[in-house]
Amino acid sequence: MFDVLSKGFKAARLKLQGKSELNEENLSEALREVRTSLIQADVEIGVAKGFLDRVKVKSLGTIVPMKLGEQEIPISPMDWFIKACYDELVELMGPVDTSLDLEGKPAVIMMVGLQGSGKTTTAGKLAKRLIAMGKKPMLVAADIYRPAAVDQLTVLGRKLGVPVFTIKGMNPVQLSKMALSQARNVGRDVLIIDTAGRLAMDEVLMKELDDIKAAVEPKNILFVCDAMIGQDAVKTAAEFDRRLSFTGFVLTKLDGDARGGAALSIKQITGKPVKFLGQGETLDKLEDFRPEGLAQRILGFGDVVGLMQDFEKHVDQDQAEKTAEKMLAGRFTYDDFVEQLKMLRKMGSFRDLMAKMPFFSELMEHVPDEALDDKNLDLTLAIISSMTHQERTDPDVMNDGRLARIAKGCGRKPEDVKELHARFLQARTMMKGLGDVMSNPGKLEQMQKDMQRMMGVKPTKPSKPELSTDDKIVKRQKQLEARRARKGR
Repeated sequence: MFDVLSKGFKAARLKLQGKSELNEENLSEALREVRTSLIQADVEIGVAKGFLDRVKVKSLGTIVPMKLGEQEIPISPMDWFIKACYDELVELMGPVDTSLDLEGKPAVIMMVGLQGSGKTTTAGKLAKRLIAMGKKPMLVAADIYRPAAVDQLTVLGRKLGVPVFTIKGMNPVQLSKMALSQARNVGRDVLIIDTAGRLAMDEVLMKELDDIKAAVEPKNILFVCDAMIGQDAVKTAAEFDRRLSFTGFVLTKLDGDARGGAALSIKQITGKPVKFLGQGETLDKLEDFRPEGLAQRILGFGDVVGLMQDFEKHVDQDQAEKTAEKMLAGRFTYDDFVEQLKMLRKMGSFRDLMAKMPFFSELMEHVPDEALDDKNLDLTLAIISSMTHQERTDPDVMNDGRLARIAKGCGRKPEDVKELHARFLQARTMMKGLGDVMSNPGKLEQMQKDMQRMMGVKPTKPSKPELSTDDKIVKRQKQLEARRARKGR
């Protein structure tokens, strides 16, 4: 997601690289790149125009040096521009409010949105989140028009150990009222109502939602919004908000081909906060919305906080420390590698994980798509599964004969197995190098070059900073004086 936006902001940075000052001329070139990416990403035109105007005003203001203790650190015009973009992106998507009103016995959460937006899955994800908070939720299958939705919610409830209230053929309004009474009787403290959707808005749907709202008086009405439908999502959200006055958004399918325009537009248009982001089908893939992290990713700087939150959810800290010690000491085995791959799978798609890493996020556009395909994890696991215990625990025993036998065992070409083993050894060497860097920081640059080589990224020649007009005049004068001096000899 957000690839279009990220490329636009990167192009803008390059336009300002090496500039000695920000002026109307060079800033307009950078903003033109940003404007193009905003439009391509389906950001609402009024939102895009307001954003660009505010960035321009901030960028042309006085550049204020940063302070580190008592020491002032000068900021380049390019850095000042990026800071203005970051501040305005955060302002555009914030302020943050991921809270739910859980007062009441039970507290009621009503899920609304168009058909196919991910309401049912999000209801299950929300139930799992509430369980982790010590709550006792009940799910209500109020989408009686789509039998698959009732079945899906029932399956999710069974997975979570959460009761699902449903009565075949009953009117959704009456069903919701009975569910509220049942939740009180059995001691459930949160009621999550999965309402019906349509392919498009109609009066029948909105009347039904109005009636459910009047019947159960929910403190939380969450509009579940498919981020892949761009500006249409914003228009639909505005109309739902006009009728229902919902309390916040859940943006789904951000791990697909979403351009990200809805995430930037929806808060500005409706004034209602984005509360959660849904990525993937598994029930643990519901994140708090963090505009700072999203702004960092759009600008190409990764999202370290989001990455750490993913690790905290899925990684056993003691085991991670032991594995890290082995990696930094160069004693990493294929068994350790398999455990890391399984952990990565739990954390989400490989591409999304790499995008959150500050260093890797800059390399993403240079890395071949197949290198970031999650299917490669399955192929890698199949190869490792064909190894003997000795080969998995002592990779140095590998030879051509063993590699050929492993290839036959997993149905892969010998070249594929050789390539995996070579990359494994490179990664092990690189991690050992990282351990050395921790004691000798001077080796960091070489380690970065090794990492680029391992990922297949061609080294780029550093671009020369562009001179300002005044600097060009001075340089030309010096060249002319040097030429006169040579002629006079």
